[in-house]
Amino acid sequence: MTTQTLRVVARIVALPDKVEELKAILLGLIEPTRQEVGVIKYELLQNQSDPTDFTFVEEWASAEALDTHLASAHLQAAADKLEGVVAAPPDIHRYNLLA
Repeated sequence: MTTQTLRVVARIVALPDKVEELKAILLGLIEPTRQEVGVIKYELLQNQSDPTDFTFVEEWASAEALDTHLASAHLQAAADKLEGVVAAPPDIHRYNLLA
């Protein structure tokens, strides 16, 4: 039996006048997260037609690796900076690859 990885899509929308501030917060997550055990892919995208719209596309070796990431100091520090910068709470979904 092969172990299936876990995919995550996390969408974060900035307030219109806070795009650059949110972008800086999110970019600060890239390097420390890519050093974590169990991360396979961690990419940040910005919508071409709506620059307030950011999406992380992630792949993790296991749910445990993702849970460790969600509890990490760098992610918690970034989350603490989101108030007044985002239009809504982050929209985070976990997926299994079907094909």
